[in-house]
Amino acid sequence: MDELLSEKEQIEAIRSWWKENGRYIVSGVVIGVGLLLGWNYWNKQRTQDAMQASSIYESLMSEVADGNGEAARTIAANLHENYGSTVYAGQARLAMAKLYMDLGRDQDAANELSRLVTEGEDSEAQMLARLRLAKVLLYQDKAQEAADLLQAYAYRETAFAARYSETLGDAYVALERNDAAREAYTAALADNSNAPTVNRALVQMKINDLPRQATDTPAEAEADVAPAGDSPTPPTEEETEE
Repeated sequence: MDELLSEKEQIEAIRSWWKENGRYIVSGVVIGVGLLLGWNYWNKQRTQDAMQASSIYESLMSEVADGNGEAARTIAANLHENYGSTVYAGQARLAMAKLYMDLGRDQDAANELSRLVTEGEDSEAQMLARLRLAKVLLYQDKAQEAADLLQAYAYRETAFAARYSETLGDAYVALERNDAAREAYTAALADNSNAPTVNRALVQMKINDLPRQATDTPAEAEADVAPAGDSPTPPTEEETEE
């Protein structure tokens, strides 16, 4: 009799517990299933967007290769408006900037690069855009703006450190800040990677071409100039191309 009563008590306890907590369990299962379905849908949609954006980007690159500015601009606008969260949106701005420079529209190129620098997270495309924007500013005789742009970014620990340093040195040369230029070029040469990102011979030539420092001793001045027999060979177009 005691055992039967104990079983009834256990059943009643289970019923009571389910009555109090069952709706929370059901709600949790429903929410969990909903989240899983939503996650799967989001991933599927993201994959589809990436595939569509890739196809559109290929069309853009075809127009860029043919120098069709207006057609390329229309395709790029589609990418930015409808696929802005994909990597192709940033790549499209880089492609359009190159096309604009080829067409002699340097301010349009600067505008494209400026938008990429200021939008979204700090990606490799943005770091490349900042470097190219600095070079466009130098082309526009805006050396101080180029120097400010590079100095404002903590690039020393990035893969772009050497290229940033070289371009910063170019800006200082334009500003006739020769000591600062020498320091920046030296920093560019400090890139000890197995695959240098700058043309070291070209950077050394830039150092050699700097006016002699007032504080240089004759020995130091000679050290700044490479021996005649070891003069670096001017870079080819392929070597200097970004």
